[in-house]
Amino acid sequence: MTQPSTPRLGRRDAALLALAAALGLPRGAAAQGAWPERPVRLIVPFGAGGAIDTLSRTVAQAFPAHANGQNLIVENRSGAGGTIAGNVTAQARPDGYTLMMGDLGANAIGRELQPSLPYDPMTAFTPICHLVTLPLVLVVPASVPANDAPSFFEYARRQGDIPYAHPGVGYIGHLAQELMLREAGLRMTPVPYRSGAEVLRSLLANETQSAIITVSTSLPQIREGKLKALAIASKDPVEQLPGVRPLAETLPGFDASVWHGILGPAGMAPNLVTAINRVFNATIQVPEVRRSVEQTQAGRVVGGTPEEFAARIRADYERWTPVIRAAGIRTE
Repeated sequence: MTQPSTPRLGRRDAALLALAAALGLPRGAAAQGAWPERPVRLIVPFGAGGAIDTLSRTVAQAFPAHANGQNLIVENRSGAGGTIAGNVTAQARPDGYTLMMGDLGANAIGRELQPSLPYDPMTAFTPICHLVTLPLVLVVPASVPANDAPSFFEYARRQGDIPYAHPGVGYIGHLAQELMLREAGLRMTPVPYRSGAEVLRSLLANETQSAIITVSTSLPQIREGKLKALAIASKDPVEQLPGVRPLAETLPGFDASVWHGILGPAGMAPNLVTAINRVFNATIQVPEVRRSVEQTQAGRVVGGTPEEFAARIRADYERWTPVIRAAGIRTE
């Protein structure tokens, strides 16, 4: 009896099967097409030119080489502390073709800041991959007579209720400063601005006397001697700021940093999440991407599993919610 012949795979089918095997997907996934089969939309919660936009576009340039040659299309949807972008993503189909470059406000604490938010950040998204962590630094104008955190705290106590700058209500720089004040037993007056650039201008003009902002934003002015870096807000030292100690040495356990990662809408299939996670883990290891993160933004490439990213988001929600409630911070 003649056995039926096994159909030969075409080049495309063979390539899809090979990619499915590399991504750890079942063979059935290849029959449906390995992700992605078309361009992917990446929703970015802030406007062009900022740190998160720069990261998104750097990742987008390296993406096709690890994603079947498909493009990652960056779409800026700024406003409302990132929650406009969060709402767009939360309402998208969970098919892997609308993703978000997430951050703390839109994807963890947004409901605490805006009780009327139309989605719950803790249930509306699928965490996929933690890409990077960016350090924060406590800075003051060069005229402030302090060179480290303890001397600045003494100065602030003597002066009483001095103004500090932040780039927007509920942003990480605002929350980190409030946490620092609470743990140090200090009182200062918050002065909100609309961007990190405006915060810098206020410090350089001596309109405000401190801020906690990203290292990449403030590094040029620190190097020129226009600002003084008093302490790293993140738990680890920063190579670009040798000799500047972590704030945790003065306030034990203090750790405030910026994270960005890839999230999708809730309800994504586990195999799809695994595939997307592996593509982004590969993309952020590209030398040009690592160089941009580590040298230009003074950050750290993280990567890892969806479960690890979900744990980081949950930890930050639990960390910052008491700060928001104690300070009565609202964005509406």
